[in-house]
Amino acid sequence: MLRSVLIAGLMLAALPFSAFAADLPDLGGKKIAVVTENAYPPLQFVDPKTGKPIGWEYDAMNEIAKRLNFQVEYLNTSWDAMIQAVSDNQYQIGMDGITINDERKQKIDFSEPYMRSEQFMLVRSDEKRFTDPKSFAELKDTLVGSQPGTTNFYVAVYNVLDGNEQNPRIKLFETFGATIEALKTGDVDLVLTDSTAGKGYVDASGGKLKLIGGPLGAEDFGFIFPKGSDLKAPVDAAIAALKADGTFEALNKKWFLDYKLGQ
Repeated sequence: MLRSVLIAGLMLAALPFSAFAADLPDLGGKKIAVVTENAYPPLQFVDPKTGKPIGWEYDAMNEIAKRLNFQVEYLNTSWDAMIQAVSDNQYQIGMDGITINDERKQKIDFSEPYMRSEQFMLVRSDEKRFTDPKSFAELKDTLVGSQPGTTNFYVAVYNVLDGNEQNPRIKLFETFGATIEALKTGDVDLVLTDSTAGKGYVDASGGKLKLIGGPLGAEDFGFIFPKGSDLKAPVDAAIAALKADGTFEALNKKWFLDYKLGQ
């Protein structure tokens, strides 16, 4: 059944562009600055073979730009600066696997969700000391690596540990990639990740990493805009079209089923 659904999605994606684009706005070819971090595979990252940025979000944004008729200027900034920078109109769109929540909505506008993901525990493949949040918390000497201010950080604080955001068992890093390297080298014992990025890192690890336990909760990802942006409605319309015609399903297959990161 899954194979049939995927094939059907790919067939829909191959239908003529005009079949789905007739009602989408035309933005007249204007240039739009889109910012990301390039550190969250397989959504966006730098290809180690070519040095070029690639990923699910790049493919999706490029398709949105084509259908809405605008030019994308991709720019980079750190995760901890991104939301404020978009809020300050330094960039017109942000994409970085950003979880939609009410606190962030006070600063920026979100698109409609383009992806739903769940949080999982990523550990070294030889890890046997714990199998779930409770057994991890009970060990007392284990460490979790995280970026400050991310969904992963808050899930670690409130769903895994004791609710203390200053807990010394949380070791902070500037990038998500740095938390993965710390996990591999044994500097931390756990990294929380959504299922999509986690699968990418497991595939890339050559058997050194694994996901354990069940999902710790679901989260929706959205693109972000400055408050009141006139780009939100067109992008929302394009997202709806890409969901309806199977394009997003084809991207899911490309990046989460077929693509082996690092090969």
